[in-house]
Formats: sequence, structure tokens, C-alpha cells
Amino acid sequence: MKRSLSLDRVQSAEQPFDIVVIGGGASGLGAAVDAASRGHSVALFEQSDFAKGTSCKSTKLVHGGVRYLQQGNVSLVLEALHERGRLAKNAPHLVRSQAFVIPSYKWWQKHYYGIGMKMYDALAGKLGLEPSRKLSREKTLQAIPTINPDHLTGGVCYSDGQFDDSRLAVNLAQTAEDLGASVVNYARCTRILKDNGKVSGVEIHDLEKDTTFTVKAKVVINATGVFVDDLRKMDEPGSKDIVAVSQGIHLILPKKFLPGNSAIMIPKTSDGRVLFAVPWHDHVVLGTTDTPLHHKSLEPRALIEERDFVIAHARKYLTEKPEDDDVCSIFAGLRPLVRAKGDSENTKALSRDHTIMISKSGLITLTGGKWTTYRRMAEDVINQAEGVGSMEKKECVTKEMQIHGWTQNKNEQANLAVYGSDASHVKAISQEDPALAERIHPDLNYQKAEVIWHAREEMARTVEDVLSRRTRALLLNAKASIAAAPVVAQILSKELGQDAQWAAQQVKDYTELAKRYVFTDASSVDDSSHK
Repeated sequence: MKRSLSLDRVQSAEQPFDIVVIGGGASGLGAAVDAASRGHSVALFEQSDFAKGTSCKSTKLVHGGVRYLQQGNVSLVLEALHERGRLAKNAPHLVRSQAFVIPSYKWWQKHYYGIGMKMYDALAGKLGLEPSRKLSREKTLQAIPTINPDHLTGGVCYSDGQFDDSRLAVNLAQTAEDLGASVVNYARCTRILKDNGKVSGVEIHDLEKDTTFTVKAKVVINATGVFVDDLRKMDEPGSKDIVAVSQGIHLILPKKFLPGNSAIMIPKTSDGRVLFAVPWHDHVVLGTTDTPLHHKSLEPRALIEERDFVIAHARKYLTEKPEDDDVCSIFAGLRPLVRAKGDSENTKALSRDHTIMISKSGLITLTGGKWTTYRRMAEDVINQAEGVGSMEKKECVTKEMQIHGWTQNKNEQANLAVYGSDASHVKAISQEDPALAERIHPDLNYQKAEVIWHAREEMARTVEDVLSRRTRALLLNAKASIAAAPVVAQILSKELGQDAQWAAQQVKDYTELAKRYVFTDASSVDDSSHK
């Protein structure tokens, strides 16, 4: 997957593309894969890097959504559970079954949650994972030895899916390219083109070369996440916003705070949200919050009250009390929630179902949803696109389609496992030169050879691309990632044909960004930015 080749294909195209997708997150990449797999000609443009926004800052779960079951949204849970099962089969190198334990501190909770999780199992049907079961107090403490034992009566164990979000995004981009699509990052849509009042293409600004070009298309899909309203206003100035932004934050803790293999799920915290503590890449992901915001950003910041809330709950439920200095990283993601009638300000009450809108000029907007249901979202939007573009209707084939990297052979070398079938190619690079087998930093389990692979085959263009999304160094250890930045910049500059000045600027830019992920250094955004 090479950016220059993708750009050449786009700019040399003599016929309009069947479908142009704007947005390189979960929904946009899913749409590109679905369209290309049906045989349509496809181009996708992302203003930054693939999964730069919300799609790299999730809770790392492929799940039905226990909270939505509590709310009575059975149809959403049913759809998500089925998609969870399909994704586990289509990307086994990235998705795995994860045991969760719901601790009970009152005698009735184990039975109450036990009934709910049996319903969860039943909704999953043949695509289910391990069946849920009730646990005694002793079994609960064995599964999660650091859980607060005071008044603990037992628990319920159930299974859900866990994955690496940005790695899946990269693999989806590769899958789209494998199927004939052209995907380009750092390419911003600056204008919607129209012929006789109908959408006929887009104007794209190549941020690397600072050049602008046009791309003709039968259909344009707006899949820009929390930014969909910006693109809608390009099409119809003055249109009302359809998305409300909700922020969720996560803390990363060392493995010692959750030493077993099970995750913790607290069904209801003081703000009504579900709290998760999930093993991930030999660390623990802790979150999340649900804070309505007035603004949207590619780099949202955790609010002080959000940070305090999550760390306080960690101290409440864990016997090993994390201190501020224990937090390896803190990050925030924005959810695009579809506004209900009446424009509710309570984001917990807004819909996580996906929504498809078609404007008078034919611009298709896809928004809402979540990572787990990305494939179904893509299927639905391409079905609509075929009608809008008067294209031949073709059957969706992604339900059982293997995603790039698919393999059932687990790589014993932990850092290479996420590459799936590409792991052998990464390993071959390190075997060419023993120096490339060295780590980029002693505290980060990533090799220099991986950076070369990211540049050559995964369209990594910046130090941030490598340390935040191709590897997960920024999230797992923000301070170590800052120390590793010069090593990564040196390798990238050589691979991308850049000079020392470029490398130095990359290190500077990355350091400024990564400091925001250090818990003790991160500052909150202005409180006026949220409701």
C-alpha cells in the first residue's frame, strides 16, 4: 500500500469513480472495502491519517453493548453481537475472546446480572463466544485478584470481543487496496463538485504536496465521523447539525493493576456509564466517560473532572490503588451521536445506531454507529449508493470475507502478532540487518524493522503515524514514545526521502502532541467547551 501509487491512480483516472468516500475511519474504510469487494471503482480520501480520530481511541472492545441491553435497545445489541462474531472470524489476528467479570457487592446482583448475560448469550446465537456463568466469591477473586473484596458476594463471568482498533483500520485500508480501491491519507476534501445541482465529485487538497486536484464520481459518501456536518454544509450551506459530540476518556495502567486474564465490567457508575478495566497489550485500559461537548477536534483533551472521575473509580474498585504517576497514558475520543428529536443534550440518551442521509443533490452521509458494527454500516450505505448512482446492484460479500492479514496461526513473537500473515515479511526485514531487530526504545516492544514496514507497506507518513497508530506506543507509554521519536524519525526520513530538518521537525511536533497524553502533564481544555 503506497501513497504515491494510489495518488497516481486517482489523478490519472479517465472515467468517474463509481464511489468516492471521504473519511478514513472505521465507517469510511468499511464502505471502501464493501464497495470494492462488489467490483465498484472506489477512491477514499482521509484528511489526516487513517483512524486518526475516534477510530483509534476506542475502548478496544468488539461488543454487543451491555449498556444498550440495559436500555432495552435489543435490536442494536442483536446486530452488534452478530457483527462481533463475524469480525472474530474475519480478522482472528486482531480480534480475540476476552473474559469479563461483573463483581457483585449485594446478594441480588449476581442473579440479576446473570439473567441479563444469559439473554446476551442467547442474542448472539451461533456467533456467540463462551457462555456466561455465575461465580462464587472465591472464583471471582481468583479471576480478578485485585478487585476490592469488601462486601464482595461473587460475580458473573461472560465473554466479549477485544481488538486493536487502529491496526484493524490499517488492515481495512490494505484490504480495500487489495480489492482495487485507491486510498489516500493526508488528502482533504475542500469542495463538493456539482453538475446541474447534483453531486459529481470532489476537490481534494494534497496536504503533503500542497496541491489541489478534482476527482469525478457517480456517488460521494460523507463518512467523516464527528465532522460530517462540516461536509454537509459544503453541500447545503445552512443545514442543521445532525451530530452531537460526546467525549469518552481512557487511562492506561501497568499490568500489575489487573494481573489476571479477566477484565472487569462495572455496569453502572455514579454517572450512569459502564466502567471497564480491560487487559490490552500487556497493559490495562480503564474507562470510560460520557461528556457532552460543544466543540470537535482531531486531538480532544481529557477534562480535569473526567480524569479525576476515572482514577477515583479505579481506586474504589481495585485493591492496588493507582497513583497519578502510575498512569502510562491518557487519551480521549469523540463519539458521533445522532441527535434525537428535540436535540437532547443528554448524550447517553442519544442513538448509537447508524444513520444514512441523502441530500437533495445526492450527497450520502453515514454517521453514528460504532466500531463493532462498521461492516453492517458499510453494507447499508453501499446498498444506498448503488441506487443513488444508478449502478448495477451487487450482492454484499463481506460477511465472511477475510480481512488483510488474516491468519489462524498465532505468532509467538508478541510484537508481530498484530500483523497476521504479514508478520513473516516484517521478520524478513529484521533478518536482513541484525540492527533492525533492535527495539526503538527499551520500554517499548517494537522493532526498528516494523517502522520500515510501516513506511513501505502501511502508508505511514509521520512519526505520529508510527507511534500512535501503526504501533500503539503513544497509548501504552507516552513518555517512552517521546524518547523513541528521534529513532523513528531517522528511519522514516530515510524511507521517505526526507532530510534531517524534516526529521527534527517531526520529533518536535510529536513531542508536543505526546505530552498531552502524559497524565501528570496533560492539561484540560477550557471548561466552556462542554455543556
